[in-house]
Amino acid sequence: MSEAHPLTAKETAHVAKLARLAIPADRLEALRSQMSGVLGHVAKLKAIDVEGVEPMTTPFDHANRLDADEPGPCLAIEDLLRNAPAVEGRFLAVPKVLAEES
Repeated sequence: MSEAHPLTAKETAHVAKLARLAIPADRLEALRSQMSGVLGHVAKLKAIDVEGVEPMTTPFDHANRLDADEPGPCLAIEDLLRNAPAVEGRFLAVPKVLAEES
């Protein structure tokens, strides 16, 4: 569908119902016009010849930048535990992940 074949009010109401939208009758004409415009743009995009064009995930040519892993100074245990959300003695408390077998 495109601007040459706009949606009817009945088709617009049907799409709104499928989308579970409660559109007041006085807004239906504006929605019909907007939806017809969107479908017109989609029709233009479908008409573009993309044969031989490689799909791309981003318009920018870039690569992941990975820094080398280099050891650094350790955080003091007291500082680490002070910032932890939960501790048990001198250990970080974490939720149990695996259940114990009986």
